[in-house]
Amino acid sequence: MRSIILAVFFLICLSWTQQPTQPPQSRAAAGSPADLVKQGEKLNSEGKQDQALALYKKALKADPALYEAHLDSGIALDLKGNYAEAREHFAQALSLAPADSKQQALRATAMSYAFEGKADEAAKFEQQVFDQRLAKNDFIAAGETANELARIYLESGDTGHAFNLYKLGYDTALRKPDLTDADKNLWLFRWENAQARIAARRGKADEAREHVAAAKVALDKANNPDQARFYPYLTGYVAFYTGDYKTAIADLQKADQRDPLILALLGEAYEQSGDKAHATEYYRKALASSGHNPTNAFARPLVRKKLAGGGS
Repeated sequence: MRSIILAVFFLICLSWTQQPTQPPQSRAAAGSPADLVKQGEKLNSEGKQDQALALYKKALKADPALYEAHLDSGIALDLKGNYAEAREHFAQALSLAPADSKQQALRATAMSYAFEGKADEAAKFEQQVFDQRLAKNDFIAAGETANELARIYLESGDTGHAFNLYKLGYDTALRKPDLTDADKNLWLFRWENAQARIAARRGKADEAREHVAAAKVALDKANNPDQARFYPYLTGYVAFYTGDYKTAIADLQKADQRDPLILALLGEAYEQSGDKAHATEYYRKALASSGHNPTNAFARPLVRKKLAGGGS
């Protein structure tokens, strides 16, 4: 059971990136619209959005109703910062999505709004996913959806909505009747983690530290080594938002260096410490991510502005 929950958690909270749109067993004919999309996905993952878009455009010329080409066009356009154009493609993707891809299209549309920090707009699409999952009594997936939206609100600076949604995610997950004690502690770790970050964003350092300590207790009780790497992200995040940039740098360097938001926070911590060279290094590392997920939705616009000399 723990492995199932972890799989969902990794999918949503850390690495919800563009997923391959072709089933593993299918082999698109060379030069076909589906093949062009596959080639475009590879280019997009390499940071070559313009080249990817050229292939998606060619695919759509041959098959205007190709769901995957519209979805991937929206993703590439978001990464370029062309949000209005991206959502034109997401609207098409939503209308064309097969039943088993509808939630993918809804979440991608939500992320497009997250790239602009428009949490209320993102919520309209995340709510649909939450409702669909809850209707199927998929409490774990529904809880993760609430957490995903909570993170969008938190990084948009709306700690009130973030708190309510993280609480909803925690309460929803606990509705699953057969959760083990370890799984319950894993969800408690996430809830305490969220409260610590919210307190830090509110400038309440002592409260944040109390929740960090509670999160550590829950993490230890969960006895889940795979989750240990999330702890330095938590402590680094709290340190950053409570003004302890030296600790933030030390702890965030122990966290997942593939996460663009962590890299962006490291860049900001170095910048606040007066180390412009290291700040620029981490901003550039963050910009290399091609993820279409909550972490990149907030990291990418920030670091693009920083590297362009726009500051904060």
